Amino acid sequence: MPTLEKLQESYAAADQSQVFRFLETLNAEQRQTLIKQLAGIDIQRVNRIYQRAIEAEKYLSSAEAKEEAIEPLPSEAFDSTIGSPSNASQWREAGLDAIAKGQVGVLLMAGGQGTRLGSSAPKGCYDIGLPSHKSLFQYQAERIRRLQDIAKKRNGKSQVVIPWYVMTSGPTRPDTVAFFKANNYFGLNPSNVIFFEQGTLPCLTMDGKVIMDAPDHIAVAPDGNGGLYAALRSPLNPGEATTVLSDMGNRNVLYVHAYGVDNCLVRVADPTFIGFCLSKKADCAAKVVRKVDPKESVGVVALKGKKYSIVEYSEISAEDAESRDSSGELKFRAANIANHFYTTEFLRSVVKFEDEMAFHIARKKIPHIDMTSGQLIKPSKPNGLKLELFVFDVFPFTSNFAVLEVDRKDDFSPLKNAPGTGVDDPETSRRDLLQQQRRFLEAAGATVAEGVEIELSPLVTYDGEGLESVKGKKFTRSGIVESIESLDALV
Repeated sequence: MPTLEKLQESYAAADQSQVFRFLETLNAEQRQTLIKQLAGIDIQRVNRIYQRAIEAEKYLSSAEAKEEAIEPLPSEAFDSTIGSPSNASQWREAGLDAIAKGQVGVLLMAGGQGTRLGSSAPKGCYDIGLPSHKSLFQYQAERIRRLQDIAKKRNGKSQVVIPWYVMTSGPTRPDTVAFFKANNYFGLNPSNVIFFEQGTLPCLTMDGKVIMDAPDHIAVAPDGNGGLYAALRSPLNPGEATTVLSDMGNRNVLYVHAYGVDNCLVRVADPTFIGFCLSKKADCAAKVVRKVDPKESVGVVALKGKKYSIVEYSEISAEDAESRDSSGELKFRAANIANHFYTTEFLRSVVKFEDEMAFHIARKKIPHIDMTSGQLIKPSKPNGLKLELFVFDVFPFTSNFAVLEVDRKDDFSPLKNAPGTGVDDPETSRRDLLQQQRRFLEAAGATVAEGVEIELSPLVTYDGEGLESVKGKKFTRSGIVESIESLDALV
């Protein structure tokens, strides 16, 4: 840790000396608290992020930015699984091969709390009301277990491991780790579940000065889900040299599937998506769903200024939003669902262009101390800035990008809103998951009576495979199925 004198010099050079305003009034413990926090901040980087964010915001409101061409995705970078294309099975086989070789890792963005759901626990702990009452974390863990078994049996391996890198935030990490431990890691080997933390950035005044919320503490906020790129390079634990990227290197992980925790339908380490990306030789890719309503408030993957970007619905003219291609589909239809593929080589390269990515500015009401009296002030209107990077902000810097469209009902049911909202809430998540499992049974040749709800454990089937024995059977009872044999009790 640098000395106090060195810290004071570096903060003075950055014109941020106000953080030492109350130093002389602090006791020894408070001084150490402040010094430790300041030492963990690259204050020159904070200044650079602020300047870049301000410049980017100004540019976005300029005439030049408004005239920047927005174009649909080129056909060579885009494909779809809708309509069961013949190459989907080839993609799946290639993805399973990579998984069997231990080349695939999973990166889960799980830093959020379930505040809007009425829960203070990490969102992944949430129970959407399934008959089994399994949490989101458990469903995803069991999908990993099932996929490991599929790859193992298919390739005659004695063991297949898909390491799971779980990105928490500072507030959610203790509860997340405790939840996994209490549930015995849902049957996964604890050594293959790696927790790490999303970064934070100081909150700033409107003119870029670091805000203090106590005489011995700087106000900080999460740096956005795009903070994962820097977090991949940070030590997993204080005093350790190991990072997520170095762990991936030690395991020979070459490809990474990244997704958000709040999608109950997510196909974790989806072999079809991975195989598609390999066929395109992509270093970065996005899985999307089809936007069907021109007025749907969703960002789409498109070209902006000849670069791959997420273009918000507010940036597309009404004419473009309603424009359709020769197939009759919307030209701008690749709706973003925060579901991505990366090569680890690409993830290691992000540091080279990280300073060029502009953080997004959110003007917020930030509690702060009066720099004269030291008293805490809770503002009634926005007084400061929180800076966030989004996970898709790397898209414009990608050399080989690809987009795979999937069917919304099979891949995407987000959990965003409080129970009873009627849209993207626990009830819609529950409904969508159980309807998907009904389709699995019907596609395998079974009949499910009206009103019957059968919950298939991910340990039984990952995406409908392994259900050959149900052909010709009619299921008349609701129930939870944890093994293929237990299905007979529901006939």
